Amino acid sequence: MRELLKSCLVIYSLLFGMLAHGELLIEVTSGNDQAVSIAVSPFSWQGDQILPEDPAGIVDNDLNLSGVFKAMPRTSMLSFPVNEAEVYYRDWKVLGANYLVTGQVSQTGPVFTLNYQLYDVIRGKRIDQGGFSGTVSQLREMSHRVSDSVYENITGLTGDFSTRILYVTAQRHSVERTDYQLNYADADGKRTRKVFSSREPILSPSWSPDGTRVTYVSFEQGRPAIYMQELATGKRKKLTNFKGLNNSPVWAPDGKSIAMVLSKDGNPDVYILDLATNKFSNVTSHYGIDTEPDWMPDGKSFIFTSNRGGGPQVYQQAVSRRSNGKFVAEGKPKRLTFEGKFNARAKVFPDGKSIALVHKGQGAAAFNIAILDLDTGRLRPLTSSKLEDSPSIAPGGRRLIYSVQGGEHGELGIVSADGRVKQRLPSAYGDVREPAWGPATSLK
Repeated sequence: MRELLKSCLVIYSLLFGMLAHGELLIEVTSGNDQAVSIAVSPFSWQGDQILPEDPAGIVDNDLNLSGVFKAMPRTSMLSFPVNEAEVYYRDWKVLGANYLVTGQVSQTGPVFTLNYQLYDVIRGKRIDQGGFSGTVSQLREMSHRVSDSVYENITGLTGDFSTRILYVTAQRHSVERTDYQLNYADADGKRTRKVFSSREPILSPSWSPDGTRVTYVSFEQGRPAIYMQELATGKRKKLTNFKGLNNSPVWAPDGKSIAMVLSKDGNPDVYILDLATNKFSNVTSHYGIDTEPDWMPDGKSFIFTSNRGGGPQVYQQAVSRRSNGKFVAEGKPKRLTFEGKFNARAKVFPDGKSIALVHKGQGAAAFNIAILDLDTGRLRPLTSSKLEDSPSIAPGGRRLIYSVQGGEHGELGIVSADGRVKQRLPSAYGDVREPAWGPATSLK
């Protein structure tokens, strides 16, 4: 039975998703030739210990990796101002900087405070300032918050530097042994932390909306089961352990329910688990395979992959929740994808206007990440590797993370929503796969 379930999952993944310790190193593979020049001066420090982080360096790296900005090297700076009185706009204009960031870090007992200022060099004026407080262990979070603030003030768009990513690493030691580990890290690939490890596969990680819990599929007991785990305490709870498939858990926007795929009643269908009542509701029913759900932002419908039309395509199903905790399907599913013979693993953008998916065109050999505009039906390819999978969208909607398979080792890729900026996140610890982009960290 154990080997049968593993075989079923491999076939299932080939149909719809291509199954697929150490910090991730972000490598820029395609940049933006119209990036805006910005300088981040080293922040001043007042405290009774050596500062364990370089906040200005973190901000510099965040903005540089965004693709929107080109950070000025410190070796090119004529001075290192720490406040507005020390800013000489003419010098920064000569250097070609459009914007300048200064900052100060101070310590009062266990509390660290990080203040920053943003200057428009061309207009010769300060345009923003602010600050964050936390513990010494939160210096990176505070630095990422500065990056978010700078990015939003200049572009008008929400930054995602203070968010986190989940991913699975797989290190193969021999034919008989592969070690799997679920990790999470900052959006820049730093501060990797282990969630769970096993000698059996780990699949389909998903964040709770508040970022305090995750769900995932584990084969640790010989067959797939869905678990929920608190990040702060490590406390785990088994949500499902039915015979057959238990797969693709994804949290509803309100955090009160989880959509998932179960085959306990026959064919794989989408079910919704109400966390308050622990009731399961079957919300798709077809003799084909229904899988890979993802919620629309309003929580009133979800998208999913199905082969009910002859091949893997993406559909949308409206649902409503009854007072007793049961969910009911409203009407028939609506097909969303028509271009190409394979469209799967779809994820919804935060505004609900587009979806990212794995696409294979007619006659094409590659599986690539693409974006479908739900209003126009226009499908726009974003990437061009041979085998790409598992797209996940940053909370701000401006970047996507996905897995890249087919090489010596699986890697993660990041691409901007316009396709102009591309990055790779390799790991020294085996294959990297199954990414999930989560919400921002908390400074509380």
